[in-house]
Amino acid sequence: MKQFGSMGDFAAHLLTLSAAQHDAEKKSLEEGAKLIEKRAKEKIGEYQNEEGPFIAWAELADSTKDHRASRGFPEDEPLLRTGAMRDSIQHTVFDHVAQIGSNSDIAVWQELGTEHIPPRSFLGGAAAESAAKICEITGRNAVVALVGADVFGGRILIEG
Repeated sequence: MKQFGSMGDFAAHLLTLSAAQHDAEKKSLEEGAKLIEKRAKEKIGEYQNEEGPFIAWAELADSTKDHRASRGFPEDEPLLRTGAMRDSIQHTVFDHVAQIGSNSDIAVWQELGTEHIPPRSFLGGAAAESAAKICEITGRNAVVALVGADVFGGRILIEG
């Protein structure tokens, strides 16, 4: 157990913990955002099952398959043609926020659907799939910040 020689020492320790928690939050946001970005990119080109509130992807229409084939693309790789939309998926972290998304209008139409296109959520689905892992990452980083521990294989090894 940590002991303090004075209230000043205790206050200094609390400031250190506050800074460590801030760093842990930033690290957790970055790791979580990278995880969702990677998973969203992996979804492009493969039919997806229902995940959380996000419905399973509908099969491409025959007309879409024919159009893809006529342009030299595999007929049954949903959302994947040149890879430009997949490659447009990126993340940023600032303040207490992580954003994962695309600056492509096509990505928005595919994610949310339109009057003529059923929704094929790759961002929302990736976030839903990643939620448990992000909780694990956040918990690990919070413990490390609080007790100066390293977490290996579910065990906490405390230094000193």
